[in-house]
Amino acid sequence: MPSIFIDAERLRDLNSGLGQVCLHLGHELVRQRPDSWNITFLVPKGQSGVFGNAVNYIEASWRQKLWISGNYDVWHCLHQDSMYLPLRSKLILTIYDLNFLERADYSVDKKARKLARLQRKINRAALLTAGSAYTASVVREHLRIPETLPLKVVYTGVAVDPAKTPTELPSDLAIRSFTDSPFFLFVGVIHPKKNVHTLLPLLEAFPDYRLVLAGPDRHPYAEHIREQAQKLGLSDRLLMPGPVDEATKLWLYEHCEAFLFPSLSEGFGLPVAEAMTFGKPVFISNLTSLPEVGGKEAYYFENFEPENMAKLIHDGLHDFGQNELRQERLRKRAAGFSWPAVAAEYWKLYEGLIAGDRLPLHNQ
Repeated sequence: MPSIFIDAERLRDLNSGLGQVCLHLGHELVRQRPDSWNITFLVPKGQSGVFGNAVNYIEASWRQKLWISGNYDVWHCLHQDSMYLPLRSKLILTIYDLNFLERADYSVDKKARKLARLQRKINRAALLTAGSAYTASVVREHLRIPETLPLKVVYTGVAVDPAKTPTELPSDLAIRSFTDSPFFLFVGVIHPKKNVHTLLPLLEAFPDYRLVLAGPDRHPYAEHIREQAQKLGLSDRLLMPGPVDEATKLWLYEHCEAFLFPSLSEGFGLPVAEAMTFGKPVFISNLTSLPEVGGKEAYYFENFEPENMAKLIHDGLHDFGQNELRQERLRKRAAGFSWPAVAAEYWKLYEGLIAGDRLPLHNQ
């Protein structure tokens, strides 16, 4: 009976993109599991059973090196930074981004060390998957990919369901009172690479709107945003609630006037696809992987000059309001990023490795 080991240890942080990938892909892989396969999940301590009782679990340990016993036919690392690797299994390594290459706070030597660690994992892999065509291109540019090693693009799925949006107002009093006026929304970690400071001048161009920046805000950049808002006299029109629960996130997507995402570097850009699921106009940067998500339905910042950004949003909102089909096209595009499709693609790859099939070296 074939067996597969899936590293879902990043479930320890469900507020992160990787945590959500582990959760939703894990559930869908179990749902689609062929009867003849055994699945073992690596999970954080205390999370055995998260995917049901029909699969096996090993809990990760951070206090000592984890020795994982057992022979697995396929071992899937769901992200490139995993510290857990197989001794003998056929390794599928998923690479979501090489965003560290863009970090100004990383030295050349630190970037080189991270590339070297990733290269050692690639050298052990039987198959690579990338979260976007952009990421695949960066991997090929900066790392050595053997001619015989397949590199496939497998996009991320969207898990939010507009039908489950709560009808009642959010329980958080600050969010409830703040969003009684029209507001723009950003969802994601508040980090320099997200470039959200460029959104503050938009509040001057749109005096009737407020801005919600929802996401983890422990980085010093978040305090910089607050300070800049204070200097511009815009603090009363900016809300940074930190991480929000799923119900609140759905409510924010449903009630925002537009979704703004000026990110400088993304491996995919899941919040953009989530906002599109709600049929919301999305205004995003034209950098890295984001055009793969937004396609022809998004509005793109070509630069981050305040006047140009404001004009794009002004013209885009007008265009969106005049085009009754735009909302449905956004939803249709977002529906193409589904976890059932992602899991089905991975099951084909798992079965192909077991059967010894010669997989194509790149997506057809």
